[in-house]
Amino acid sequence: MWQRIISIIVKEFIQLTRDKRTLAMVLAIPIVQMALFGYALSTDVKHISMVVWDASNTPESRELIDSFRQTQSFSVNYYAIDYDGITKAIESGEARVAMVIPPDYDNKLKRGETAQVQLLTDGSEPTAGIQALANATLIIQSKGAELMSRERAMQVGLPITLQPRIWYNPAMQSSIFYLPGLVGLILGMLTVLLTAFAVVRERENGTIEQLNVSPLRRGELIVGKLIPYVIIAYAQVALILITAVVVFGMPIRGNVILLLGLTSFFLMFSLGIGLIISTISRTQFQAMQASFLILLPNILLSGFIFPTESMPKLAQWLSAILPLTYFLRIVRGIVVKGIGIEYLWRDTLILAAMGVLTLVIASSRVRKTLS
Repeated sequence: MWQRIISIIVKEFIQLTRDKRTLAMVLAIPIVQMALFGYALSTDVKHISMVVWDASNTPESRELIDSFRQTQSFSVNYYAIDYDGITKAIESGEARVAMVIPPDYDNKLKRGETAQVQLLTDGSEPTAGIQALANATLIIQSKGAELMSRERAMQVGLPITLQPRIWYNPAMQSSIFYLPGLVGLILGMLTVLLTAFAVVRERENGTIEQLNVSPLRRGELIVGKLIPYVIIAYAQVALILITAVVVFGMPIRGNVILLLGLTSFFLMFSLGIGLIISTISRTQFQAMQASFLILLPNILLSGFIFPTESMPKLAQWLSAILPLTYFLRIVRGIVVKGIGIEYLWRDTLILAAMGVLTLVIASSRVRKTLS
């Protein structure tokens, strides 16, 4: 009995080693997972982009700015001259935190009075917002203690206080951050998986020859295969948004029509990737494995779970080539912030270019596969 069982075991291993694609996926997926989880993921939010409005413009105010710049918590990347500049920087996503130093900052410090510094935080990403507020509070307290020990030992209380104000999500609800992101995550996962089986299913069922001898043109066949998945995808978007609003009370502050229109570019990429996987896979199992190999980096590196600022530079560069990164900015910008295309046009152009290029490559591969 054991000899027969051992023979079957040996046969299965021989058959597995002959299937080079399946063997490669079995070996590659654990390596990719360990690399992503071990290297890219971090709950420590560092180098948060900050915009500063220094209305005082004195050595004292510049010294305070240097206190933020010298830490790993913040990166002072932008300067503004009014609240409009601050609003533009935060709504466009260029900055997540804004610091406003009042014009009488230095005078109050010299008179021994308390100077109030305002901190505006983007609450659409609660993890980064909470840590930014906590880190800014510690920096202000440390700077105040330094001033007291250096010049104002007789002063009662800290010479600097922080006035925090949270935009878009004052309660710092995590659902406001994650629910819009689920639109992109579920949409990408669904469309890639469904279209990944499109051609390989025909090959396994033996119906691909019937398609080849049919009077349908290649382009007509591709369009006919994609349209059902487009309809399903938009139905899923509507279902996700309705559930988020009705069940979880998520507000939609922006234009829903704009959101649905820009979603088409992300769909083009997802459908194209699914078709490419379908043409290079011999079985549906291989198609599923390849789909998860592509979907995993999208989940971990796109900013869906962790802010990209907290990732190492290599992970940030990888996130820049992921379409979900740009689509998440679009969805969260429209749903949470209520901003329009004037702030989202860069992400839209990049996403559109990726979608068109991927769909063109996928169409050419499908034509070669069916020929």
